[in-house]
Amino acid sequence: MLNKMRAKMLDGKKVIGLMFESGNTTIAECCALAGLDYIIIDTEHGPFEAETVMELCCTCARRGMTPLVRVKEISRPAILKMLDVGAMGLIIPCVKTVEEIKKIISYGKYFPKGDRGVAFARGNGFGYAEPKPLTEYFEDCNRETMLIPQCETKECLEQIETIVKIDGVDGIFVGPYDLSTALGKPGQFGDPEVVAAIARVLKACKEAKKPAFIYADTAEAAHKHYENGFDSVCCCLDTVWLVRAVQQMMKDALPK
Repeated sequence: MLNKMRAKMLDGKKVIGLMFESGNTTIAECCALAGLDYIIIDTEHGPFEAETVMELCCTCARRGMTPLVRVKEISRPAILKMLDVGAMGLIIPCVKTVEEIKKIISYGKYFPKGDRGVAFARGNGFGYAEPKPLTEYFEDCNRETMLIPQCETKECLEQIETIVKIDGVDGIFVGPYDLSTALGKPGQFGDPEVVAAIARVLKACKEAKKPAFIYADTAEAAHKHYENGFDSVCCCLDTVWLVRAVQQMMKDALPK
């Protein structure tokens, strides 16, 4: 099992994705054909359950795009099921404590790093995709399946240097809307305190040699984050880009 997004970052290249809210496999396939490195299937704010996530993961696999899933909560079922249906990485929202991080690793990593339950499910081809000794399979999964806590709370920010260095944490995803709100400045991304908070997360990731992810609303904002040193930007939502594309088409097509 190869996580193409992870391999690309290890090669020193930037990766780009988007938040996936439509739940449509055709749109997912089009995103892959367009060249996106990954999508984040959103089960926190989106309506999706495991069956839909499984179909989207299958679509991603067919087209060589990495499927990430934002889980709904920090719990064993939420984490385990999304990995079993084929997610190659998880974005975990609303992290506040080191103890929560330890739980995430316990639920999401196999022995000896964690206590992930063993099952022959869709994610490993029901045991037939890559037959190998169980210990080798555990090693492959622990390496290729990424656990990426989302820094969007004040508590997580205050402990980010400790959190990012924990073995089993494979990167940090900055949620700027919730993080700015937690700092009492919702959506004020140019505010010095918010800018400093995002810079702090980025610095902690660089020092720990872990990938830094962030969300951006526009291509211009994404470009700035890349210039500042982020390894990946989740550039808005599939639904928003669809609206923007149709609006642009109408603007270009209709008589002035």
